[in-house]
Amino acid sequence: MGRYFQFLQFLLVSFLLLIETNAQQEFLDCIYNHSSVKNINKHIHFPKSPTYSSLVEYGQKNPRWLNSSSAQKLFIITPKNESEIEPIILCSQKFGLQIRVKSGGHDYEGLSFRSVTGTQFVIVDLFNMDDIKIDENEETAWIQTGVTMGQLYYEIAKKSENLAFPGGLYPTVGSGGLISGGGIGTLMRKFGLAADNVLNARVMDVNGNILDRDSMGEDLFWAIRGGGGSSFCVILAWKIKLVRVPSKLTTFTVRRKLRGETINLLQRWQNVSHELPQDLFMRVLIQNMGLGSKKIVQVSFQGQFLGRVSELIPLLNQTFPEFELVQEDCFQDPVVNCTDLPCIRKECFEVPWINATLYFASKRTNDSIEFLVNRTVPETKNYQKATSDFVKSPLPREVWRMIRRVFRDEERPMIILDPLGGRMDEISEFEIPFPHRKGNLFNIQYMVNWGDNSENISSKKINWLRKLYEKMSPFVSHSSRTAYLNYRDLDFGINDGEYSYSISRVWGEKYFNGNFERLAKVKSKVDPGNFFRFEQSIPPFNVSTSEGGR
Repeated sequence: MGRYFQFLQFLLVSFLLLIETNAQQEFLDCIYNHSSVKNINKHIHFPKSPTYSSLVEYGQKNPRWLNSSSAQKLFIITPKNESEIEPIILCSQKFGLQIRVKSGGHDYEGLSFRSVTGTQFVIVDLFNMDDIKIDENEETAWIQTGVTMGQLYYEIAKKSENLAFPGGLYPTVGSGGLISGGGIGTLMRKFGLAADNVLNARVMDVNGNILDRDSMGEDLFWAIRGGGGSSFCVILAWKIKLVRVPSKLTTFTVRRKLRGETINLLQRWQNVSHELPQDLFMRVLIQNMGLGSKKIVQVSFQGQFLGRVSELIPLLNQTFPEFELVQEDCFQDPVVNCTDLPCIRKECFEVPWINATLYFASKRTNDSIEFLVNRTVPETKNYQKATSDFVKSPLPREVWRMIRRVFRDEERPMIILDPLGGRMDEISEFEIPFPHRKGNLFNIQYMVNWGDNSENISSKKINWLRKLYEKMSPFVSHSSRTAYLNYRDLDFGINDGEYSYSISRVWGEKYFNGNFERLAKVKSKVDPGNFFRFEQSIPPFNVSTSEGGR
């Protein structure tokens, strides 16, 4: 009898696999029939394809879900041309499939390459769409959304040492996601976010139409610059405004142990960093550092100044004389003294902008800029979980003591504080969906990293970060807590199959404040059937009494 049931089970599984295989073939036939591109099948990668695993591994910059069932997709499509995307959209709608659009693969919760709810989907990986056209005279560039920030910076530097773009810090981040989520970076206090410097865009809508700024209308153009483009359409390309920087600028880092005198510096930093001249960006990194069995909590004041060191030193001496940064520090290699941590207490470099991008990517300023276009997969896996806050009032001293205490219980935690102010204060919170402007002092990114992704280790690390976030609640919350979309956190809530506007407001207003309602209304206009959807996509706007009549 047992063998009989095993045989029936075998037949059932075989039948279901046959149905699934036939459905996949019908979907592929649909793509072939709708495509005007010859050999489009070369850009379709099945789980058994020799290229599939390498695409998956390279595409997940946070590989927490590399082997999880939620990361499995029907197949990966890597279009080289805009026209190849239309049949994917049309056929996915016909067969009731979702799509995930990936440019760089840095989505903090992996939503560009996985489904938390188990929904079947196709991944559209845009890494082949990486064309860059720079107009030096106009000081603009058209970039396809498969372009990484490193590729963009590299191509700008080949054209001019006085042109730059105010994007993010990490070279492998894709321009599609970074710009559509806002784009915090070292130049934002002078020039605003990456999204503030977008002049035009090309997108493909739910009907497969290619639109630019004129044809999409100002509502959609507003929404995709900071509101998360993948909720509304597929972003194909951006036209961006380049900015002018000096031939030489200054980068520096001053390191201290987190203790009494450093807490005084942190108190001063949070009171003045947003009021410093726009040419000066100085962030704070807090992390554990160890030498053998010795471990300390280290604070790094890391800055970039759009000018020469001779201009920077007097400016720093006015506000942070304890840094003891002198001009000679910038023209010699830092002295390494590891009898006491931190080993290198301060360093300073006067370099072209392109070398400063290396510095903030944790490279040496004299390394080859070829690093910016490196597409190799790191041999060492780094798993992580992150979340964020925006701070409107200075934190009390007890916060730094609490951070020091909880950091000592964890191996690889990090907090990054990015100052706002400057140009960020001058742009209205309604100009684009990113609302965290005047009145915000700085952004906090909380992060924990680990190297062993076993279930017990990863759960322990994630729980540690959640507890830290909860401990910070009394100090950052004056009404509701806010967060940065590009540091996405599913702990805020998800669209668990309902895509209800009222439910989504819980997390949506953390990212967008009052702009969330306008985003939902744009969604209703451009994608009323809610095809472009995922766990934290913008839902269509709807009004009911249960939603307070909004």
